[in-house]
Amino acid sequence: MYKKYIHILLTLLIASVWLINGLFCKIFNLVPRHQEIVGKIVSNNYSRELTLIIGGLEVIMVVWIISNYRSKLNVITQIVIVSIMNVIEFMITSDILLWGKLNIVFAALFVFIVYINEFKLNPKNTTA
Repeated sequence: MYKKYIHILLTLLIASVWLINGLFCKIFNLVPRHQEIVGKIVSNNYSRELTLIIGGLEVIMVVWIISNYRSKLNVITQIVIVSIMNVIEFMITSDILLWGKLNIVFAALFVFIVYINEFKLNPKNTTA
């Protein structure tokens, strides 16, 4: 019973990370650094448009997380996206990341929490 509530809480926290980054930081552009990162990686010519698309996809991720539809595939997708994105940012834009090169440590922690939440705490995937 305890695992179930921790799983629900962590699911909501994980979804909120995607919502905050997608809606507030990227779509509402409350953290312009996100657009700057996109511009430095891809192109400044279309950085606003690409940032909006990425933000929209992050909001869709929130819906997918909350829906619990194919949750294992969702978690694998999150892990792959966060890992690839953070390795690219580490190599190209570490100078403008919130915590610089240390950002990758926080990304790894987030990936670990996402993994544990699905494969160790999700009642439909565990026996207790």
